[in-house]
Amino acid sequence: MVVAPSGAGKSSLVNALLQEEPTMMLSISCTTRPPRPGEEHNRHYRFVSVEEFNTLRDAGALLEWAEVHGNFYGTPRDRIDEALNSGRDVLLEIDWQGARQVRRFLPEAIGVFILPPSIEALEARLKARGQDEPHVISRRLLAAGSEMSHVSECQYVIINQEFSVALKELCHIVKAARLHYGSQAARHAELFSQLGISKTGN
Repeated sequence: MVVAPSGAGKSSLVNALLQEEPTMMLSISCTTRPPRPGEEHNRHYRFVSVEEFNTLRDAGALLEWAEVHGNFYGTPRDRIDEALNSGRDVLLEIDWQGARQVRRFLPEAIGVFILPPSIEALEARLKARGQDEPHVISRRLLAAGSEMSHVSECQYVIINQEFSVALKELCHIVKAARLHYGSQAARHAELFSQLGISKTGN
């Protein structure tokens, strides 16, 4: 899971990571917010109405969901369960509220929190995106402090001061995560069985 306040560079890092690791599956979240310029349905997000979102949530079809800046976001769980059972890497780009919910269902999930090098840098990046009105940027900056107070809930922290360095650090975390017991057991189930090793480690 990659977690960050808005404007910290989370999406850019995630997209670059997927270029470096093309076998990873990016979980496509659903959201009730309107598309930003350049965003495509079912590629960047699954854009749904509030009514559609509520139907998914009430049916238990979401791994996590949250209300962020007045809009709803959620992670459909069907494809994630299928990918994890086959030993495939799944990348979730979510906020801290979502990450906390995911851990209830997937306690082995690894969290990476992306921090900006300063509040000033965060404000500059939000303005440079040119996607939000000034009042929205102000609201995001106010929320950033609260969001960053949850950084300790993630196992890893990356300070995105220089993009290339941050990307390299994120790639290192992914490679290390693949060597965790649960990941290896899922990927090499046949070998573990031949060696008499339980997938649960017991």
